[in-house]
Amino acid sequence: MTAKYAFIESEEGIYPVTRMCEWARVSRSGYYDWKNRPQSATAARRELLAAEVRFAFEHSDGTYGYRRIHAQLVRWGTAVDPETVRAIMRELGLVACQPRPFRPATTLAGDAGRLPDLVGGDFTADRPGVKLVGDITYIRTWEGWLYLATVLDCFSKKVAGYAMADHMRTELVIDALRMAAGSVNIVAEVTVFHSDRGTQYLSAEFAAVAEELKILRSVGRTG
Repeated sequence: MTAKYAFIESEEGIYPVTRMCEWARVSRSGYYDWKNRPQSATAARRELLAAEVRFAFEHSDGTYGYRRIHAQLVRWGTAVDPETVRAIMRELGLVACQPRPFRPATTLAGDAGRLPDLVGGDFTADRPGVKLVGDITYIRTWEGWLYLATVLDCFSKKVAGYAMADHMRTELVIDALRMAAGSVNIVAEVTVFHSDRGTQYLSAEFAAVAEELKILRSVGRTG
């Protein structure tokens, strides 16, 4: 019944009260009794909480979800449970807009020149050490981003070499390739190392190491 009365009150001035009471199947006198009744302590507290929730949300520039809004209210000395905050935010239509987190780019495209794609999408191998693939990824740590270069053997699908550093310079992928060369049987002029077109893999330094190890270089096509 209260919901019907609240709806009628929200539409009052747009439609006649008498007509709305007929539509809602409530008495006109009952509606006015409800409207003139003093606000309960529970309703008053809910209204105050709603104001505080809205203020905290706007104070965060619209980025706080209900958990952070709850934490902010607690810091302000307001005793309320998280689920109540969540319900009030839903009632008020407050939806947090989270900014997209920063993610470092691990691939800066370089000029592959005449380097071929010797893999052609086939990442299988009939024996160890003849087809290797490399890539760089990143890991968030308390001290900043940690970059991890890996070399996988397509035969075993295991990591044959890796290197970690706080940078993405060419020596990172060179160290990973040298480790791989020491852990699998490299077949001179047969073993293929495949990578994306990142500048680290297309650098003259990396090319020199691959030539020293007698490894054929292969790059993927631009996506």
